[in-house]
Amino acid sequence: MKTLVIDVGTSGLRSSIVHDDGSVSDLHYEEFSPSSPAGGLVEFDALALYDAVQRVCTATLSNQSVDAVGITNQRASTIVWDATNGIPVSPAIGWQDLRTVGDCIMARIEHGFALAPNQSATKLSWILKNGASGHNVANLKFGTVETWLVWKLTNGAHHVTDHTNAAVTGLTVASGTEWNSAVLSAFNIPHSCLPAIVPSAGFIGNATDLPGAPPITALAGDQQASLVGQGCIESGLAKITFGTGGMLDMFTGYDTPTQARRNTHGTFPIVAFSNAEQIAYGTEGIMLSAGTNIEWLRDDMGLIDSPQESHDIAATCASTDGVVYVPALLGLGTPNWDYGARGALFGITRGTTRAHIVRAVLEGVAHRGADLVDAAEADSGVTISEVRIDGGMSRNPTFVQALADATGRPVRVSQMTEATTLGAGFLAGTVVGQWSHLQQASATLNWAATVHPLGEPGVSRQQWSEAVSRSRSWIPDLSSLDF
Repeated sequence: MKTLVIDVGTSGLRSSIVHDDGSVSDLHYEEFSPSSPAGGLVEFDALALYDAVQRVCTATLSNQSVDAVGITNQRASTIVWDATNGIPVSPAIGWQDLRTVGDCIMARIEHGFALAPNQSATKLSWILKNGASGHNVANLKFGTVETWLVWKLTNGAHHVTDHTNAAVTGLTVASGTEWNSAVLSAFNIPHSCLPAIVPSAGFIGNATDLPGAPPITALAGDQQASLVGQGCIESGLAKITFGTGGMLDMFTGYDTPTQARRNTHGTFPIVAFSNAEQIAYGTEGIMLSAGTNIEWLRDDMGLIDSPQESHDIAATCASTDGVVYVPALLGLGTPNWDYGARGALFGITRGTTRAHIVRAVLEGVAHRGADLVDAAEADSGVTISEVRIDGGMSRNPTFVQALADATGRPVRVSQMTEATTLGAGFLAGTVVGQWSHLQQASATLNWAATVHPLGEPGVSRQQWSEAVSRSRSWIPDLSSLDF
């Protein structure tokens, strides 16, 4: 059997085929970056996005048919369209957009809602107030990326989202199973514009706009898809995706969270995945900059010519010789949540070389990964015995070893840089019998490497904590923000 997976990220999209043995073929990719018309604004053309999705899918399906379609996507990006013609009323607002920071602050002050600007709630409110004039509100439809794709792929027959995507919009109750009427009322959001919330794995409808009209049987946010795609479907299993930022997601079980807001140690409750029988939950920690630091070394500092070279250069020295780098280029996420923190280098001497600094950057990101692990354990009360990773930095041997040393745990490296594809494929395939259950699908996983800690990290965790404390509150006004 074969499953088509549509994977829409922040800067590009792809389609591919997932086979019974867990292998992936027929991958077609298109770059699709959002625009930034002004500082803090992030937008994209939803119609152009769909056209690109249709192109890559048509290429993947050339001369073959599939049994199911799974969709995984960047979360919380917000699209509003008119159901009478299927045309968006305004540019879609990307999840990184910051135009509603003030609205989030006021929501906490006036209503006690803990909403963040990267969630959909205030973005949807902004579009309804500023982009929908001249439209009958009864005809408007809201959706995140997967909702928009299902609407288009089924020619308007289905307006749905799944639990994993709905629960990170800021618009649901803590369980992610229904829309929060108090939030809707506070932001004047009509319930009629919201999609139905369905399980992550289950038959939705036929993709009549694709060759062969295959059934759509799974939807999942990108981080949850990566969680499933790395086999983290038992309590205590966790993965970190090291892309532009870093995201830890941990499977915690089937107990419903009591609140949707941030936990004590800076992680958030999430829906891990769901089917018709049950909903699985997890916790998520966020690193605001991971691969961004490697881009900084290359594009701004000129210390490396390519991301791959960061390993080669760092490997020329056995340690940082006391240099510590705090990767807070955009502030600190879990566990500190200090938007006013800034990147910092400590311990530089006359003998510090390019290699020391490059290694310090890799080790700094690794220590931030260890921070996420510590926070997830503290908030969940569950021990993480090993760390599974994907994303671009997972291909850097120096970094992976530093992560194993900083966490004191084995690190398993996903065979696929983008495990999101496998996760969406596994969820969709279980619905049509490609695999009888997720455990059987996960059994097909092979790992690129398993790296064990070699000892204590070069920079102790205590010294690391001291460096982080000195990087905090560099911009006090930003440090005072709390979402």
